[in-house]
Amino acid sequence: MEIKVKYFTDIEPIQFIEGKSDWYDLRASEDVEMKAGEFKLIKLGIAIQLPKGYEAIMAPRSSTFKNFGILQTNSIGVIDETFCGDDDQWRFPALAMRDTVIHKNDRICQFRILQHQPEIKFITVQTLNNANRGGIGSTGKQ
Repeated sequence: MEIKVKYFTDIEPIQFIEGKSDWYDLRASEDVEMKAGEFKLIKLGIAIQLPKGYEAIMAPRSSTFKNFGILQTNSIGVIDETFCGDDDQWRFPALAMRDTVIHKNDRICQFRILQHQPEIKFITVQTLNNANRGGIGSTGKQ
C-alpha cells in the first residue's frame, strides 16, 4: 500500500523499521519549550492522505513522559481519512507536567493505520449468561 505524505519542514521522514514494530514514530517539527502546566499543540510536520476506509491511531511513545514530562491530553488521537487537505498538519496535544524542551526531530509519539471496523448492530438483552470477573479495573489485586 502506498500513502501520500506532505512534509511541512525538513524533519526526518517517516520510516518503517523492520522487525521493531508496526507503529511509526512521529517527530516534533520545531523546537518547543513548555512550562509545567502548559498545554500546546506540537506540530508534527506532516499531513497524510489516508486511503478511504482507514484511520490512524496516534499515541505517545513509551519514553515520551520519561524523556519530556509531557502527556497526550486526549490519551490517543484518532485521525480519519477526511483530514487529508494540504493544511491538515498533524499535531500532538501535549500537557507539560514539568518544565521541558522538545527539540526538532525528537520522537514524541507514534501512529498506526487501521481499517475502519465493520458496522455493528447492538442488541439489548437482560443477561449475558457469562461468569462475572468483577468489572473493568478490578483485576490485579493481591
